[in-house]
Amino acid sequence: PVKEWSSEEDQQYFKKTWSDSEIIVMGSSTYNVAPMKPSPENHLVIMTSTSDKYKDHEVTGQVEFTNQSPAELVAHYEKLGLKQMTVVGGSHIATSFFKAECIDEVWLTIEPKIFGTGGSFVSEEKLNINLELIEMEKVNERGTLITKYAVIK
Repeated sequence: PVKEWSSEEDQQYFKKTWSDSEIIVMGSSTYNVAPMKPSPENHLVIMTSTSDKYKDHEVTGQVEFTNQSPAELVAHYEKLGLKQMTVVGGSHIATSFFKAECIDEVWLTIEPKIFGTGGSFVSEEKLNINLELIEMEKVNERGTLITKYAVIK
């Protein structure tokens, strides 16, 4: 589906990032808006306080629902030898990973568009996180920028 707030170039970049990711983590709100189909190419982990509610949606090795904390989740997959986890979704999941200091990089797309009433990147928590630009790419003539920042720890 076409997203009015996202350019075609950004959508293509997101699809590539998605397909290159071994582990993709999201919250149940994101999953409920757009349930993902299982794929052997990547493993979806949906964080929820009610993981039992989703047992019928689980697919072994492909779609998992968990009530683990961000730190527990990262530790679990590090023990399995995985080095990269992609966290997608809304402010609640972003905030939980930031508070647990489990984010190394932030990838943001800046679209030349102003719309809606807006939402916050993080939920209403007191955070103080410094970032350093790693990379920036202009991906179209309108000026869409894909940026990557390192989290300074």
